[in-house]
Amino acid sequence: MNQIVQILGVPLDHGAGRRGVGMGPGALRVAGLHGVLAALGRELLDLGDIDIAAPETLTPGDMRARYVTLIAAVCEQVCRRVRETLDDDGFPLVIGGDHSVAIGTLSGIASHLRARRDRRWESPPGLLWFDAHGDINTPDSSPSGNVHGMPLACLLGKGSPLLTDIGFAGAKLEAARCAVIGVRDLDIAERELLKASGVRTFTMAEIDRRGLATVMDEAIAITSSAQHMLHVSFDVDVLDPTVAPGTGTTKPGGLTYREAHLALEMIADTERLTSFELVEVNPTLDWQNQTAVLAVELIASALGKRIM
Repeated sequence: MNQIVQILGVPLDHGAGRRGVGMGPGALRVAGLHGVLAALGRELLDLGDIDIAAPETLTPGDMRARYVTLIAAVCEQVCRRVRETLDDDGFPLVIGGDHSVAIGTLSGIASHLRARRDRRWESPPGLLWFDAHGDINTPDSSPSGNVHGMPLACLLGKGSPLLTDIGFAGAKLEAARCAVIGVRDLDIAERELLKASGVRTFTMAEIDRRGLATVMDEAIAITSSAQHMLHVSFDVDVLDPTVAPGTGTTKPGGLTYREAHLALEMIADTERLTSFELVEVNPTLDWQNQTAVLAVELIASALGKRIM
């Protein structure tokens, strides 16, 4: 736990259906991210934000994957910065921005592993993906053309080559080492894509029946081992909108405040977490920055904060 936490802000909202999520990195900093990490005794380095052109200055291009060229260029930068952090034995903490950011983050992790700079790890990484949605659409299946609904598909090697070939061509993940947690809102085509993918999906209905702790035990067993890096990609829309209203795709019936903390505390207990990403905080939809404050608290839980 002596790694320097390197914060990278990615104010990308081109993959979402509405503006505002690009202000997420700033909202998290205002909510006290630096102070919380310092209180945990973590050394940190804030790399600032990647510079991104406003959507209004561009044309969407292919309406099946809107702004895909710019998103790919941004994710190439994220990939490089995350790989550099890992090459320096740092801990990448990526804050978005919409969930298309994850294409860059995980491509950077996979690129680091492929280069074999650190032979402690095998490739590919394990992935815990917290989300109300499957994010496994492709340009052919997406009803909206919003790329933030496609990152998991891209990371499994499906979708636009502009996105699947970041870092290197092809899949960055192995489906058998991935778990999606908190799903409760799927498109018809997306439901079939998720079933066919081989990714273990824990819906909110399953969490309700079995309990969050039991589900997390299984999810951690699938994704975490001493031989693999472990990444968490956390979309705040996995949370119930009563506790996290500041996001663009809210859906009732999500994780409660305590369930979310428990999930991340259990991950921290493994002492195997090697990178973390939090996305989809939209301050324009929030109330007194409460979603960003909760997001910072959840990051702290993932990085080891405890009640006692």
